[in-house]
Amino acid sequence: MALAAQTPQKILPYPYSQADLPNGLRLVTVPADYPSIVAAFIVVSTGSRNEVEPGHTGFAHLFEHLMFKGTEKFPQAKYDETIKRIGAASNAFTTSDFTCYHTTFSKEDLATVLAMEADRFQNLKYSEADFKTETLAVLGEYNKNSSSPFSKLNEVLADTAFDRHPYKHTTMGFLKDIEDMPNQYDYSLKFFDRYYRPEYTTILVVGDVKAGPTRELVERYWGAWKRGSYQPEIPAEPPQDAPRTGHVDWPSETLPLVTIAFKAPAYSDDATDTAALDALAYLAFSENADLYQKLVLREQKVDLLEGSSPSRVDPSLFEITARVKKAADIDYVRGQILETVKAFQEKPVDASRLDAVRKHLRYAVALEMDNSETIARILAEYVALRRTPETMNKLYAQYARLTPEDVRQAARKYLSEKGRTIVTLTGPEGAK
Repeated sequence: MALAAQTPQKILPYPYSQADLPNGLRLVTVPADYPSIVAAFIVVSTGSRNEVEPGHTGFAHLFEHLMFKGTEKFPQAKYDETIKRIGAASNAFTTSDFTCYHTTFSKEDLATVLAMEADRFQNLKYSEADFKTETLAVLGEYNKNSSSPFSKLNEVLADTAFDRHPYKHTTMGFLKDIEDMPNQYDYSLKFFDRYYRPEYTTILVVGDVKAGPTRELVERYWGAWKRGSYQPEIPAEPPQDAPRTGHVDWPSETLPLVTIAFKAPAYSDDATDTAALDALAYLAFSENADLYQKLVLREQKVDLLEGSSPSRVDPSLFEITARVKKAADIDYVRGQILETVKAFQEKPVDASRLDAVRKHLRYAVALEMDNSETIARILAEYVALRRTPETMNKLYAQYARLTPEDVRQAARKYLSEKGRTIVTLTGPEGAK
């Protein structure tokens, strides 16, 4: 099927309904073609971006854990037993911009799941002892993650690239704050009261469902939830006016890493920037890119090369990461990446290559949407950005309209030297 340039078919093949309750809660219902199975993804627009107070990073992720501690009506053991009895799968994850709680189950258990979820969102209860236990579990998770060179590299990159915006810390938070978490029980209650409110929450229900009955259930169980009043003041990141560098001395033997990042714009579905940078990442740094073919396959100096342009609520980072086989080749690899960036700034990409990438980005996600849970997971990312699946359709319409000049202009505007941060990581054998 050809990708029409003027009137592209919507990327989301399913009609959806969207309803707002008086308290600010939003419900998005997507009837899909997969019998009996339903996925409920509850998106809370609270991530590490919302951790604006010094000394209190990591709380959005902490609540991903605390929300499974139960309520008076559904203590943790009863919640777990119910999930097991109905054969459901329930979990959660946290990002820079949102926290998501998701459950996949049989359609006849929709009322049960919505009732339990509504109860814990409105009536979560945990003791100070439970709180301290969970904060220590989070510290253990941090220490486990820190055993990965990539995790440490990302932590140093964020801290180096940002000065004021909360993107300066990762979702886990700063180590000193995690270590002090056991003393912050009272603050945790405040955090929950601020952000676990209907105006920050969108319920996404995908699968063998109908919009009307689903809305009735949501109104029954969630309609009395009280709207809050807190609005965080997210500090804007000042413009970066000079390139920055950082380095990680890894204590044990490891292959060297180099990440080159540039300040990138906030997500947009009504301008070409987000789509153009996504296409650029694939054109320049995917396995089909010329640089990959050179560094990984022909010269074999690198065993991993990837580029990404994350879609974030606020301006974030366009990142290129390479894992180098020998420390002596770090400078060469870094230079090759920067030369590739320059080439995309100076000359528009061939129109046929852009068309192939545009179609690949479209059809890759279309093919992925082959079950209710995956559809919900994909849509949750977009719902977190604009509270509606329609933004996904709008973004993919931008892909369809992209021109080679759009990609070149995005590279020139955003991949600039003054907005660049380079962080390297080497083990003892590569220390300088």
